[in-house]
Amino acid sequence: MMTKSIKLTNFFMENRKVALAFSGGTDSSLLLSYGKQANCDIRPYFVKAAFQPEFELDDAKRLCEELGIGLSVIELDIFTCEEVIKNPKNRCYLCKQQIFSNLIERAKKDGYSTIVDGTNASDDSADRPGMLALKELSVFSPLKECGISKDEVRALSRQAGLFTADKPSYACLATRIPTGTKITGIALEAAENSEKRLLELGFSNLRVRVLGSMAKLQLPKEQYDKAIGMNDQIVDVLSEYFTDVVLDLKPR
Repeated sequence: MMTKSIKLTNFFMENRKVALAFSGGTDSSLLLSYGKQANCDIRPYFVKAAFQPEFELDDAKRLCEELGIGLSVIELDIFTCEEVIKNPKNRCYLCKQQIFSNLIERAKKDGYSTIVDGTNASDDSADRPGMLALKELSVFSPLKECGISKDEVRALSRQAGLFTADKPSYACLATRIPTGTKITGIALEAAENSEKRLLELGFSNLRVRVLGSMAKLQLPKEQYDKAIGMNDQIVDVLSEYFTDVVLDLKPR
């Protein structure tokens, strides 16, 4: 892993001015840390759209503050992108095109022509159609290029003292809506707020899938007993957004 760490440092030594697609997650946080350590002119851009929960922006702001780096926030009204909101099978690809096109436009105005993102070596392009959009837009993925896996990202993040080291992976809120079902602000809000309330109850690594007026709760298997024991509390906190709640017996 030491060799890979050196390769990552060398990337920033060779690319002295880069714009970072910064999500506040584990992967992009490591890139920001390494870029700063290499004295690279690295500017993080957070694209704020309805698909990103508020806590992601909070984490992005926190890490930038801890590293002493200014954060650029780009507001994107994703609901103006009709093809994305229709939620077709290639929604992720279409969404990445929108997000990164906006980011690249802003970065170029700020004087940055090299764009990087946090895709790592564990990410499978077959499972992530959005990676095709990154390739088409000539976005670099240093972690993937250096062969750094997700587990190695976490290990290097711990060494760097980053609070994001053990942060759970978090797919965008649009994934809570079944493919082919139009995405609405109401559905996204229901998913985000429901997951937030369940986290406050002590659950973790969860998903709330929106199936019309019904919520499908996905949990790790070891949290099933807890969920059954807290059945009334779960139904109570989710009743604000859903008329029915079911527990998915396929664990996360």
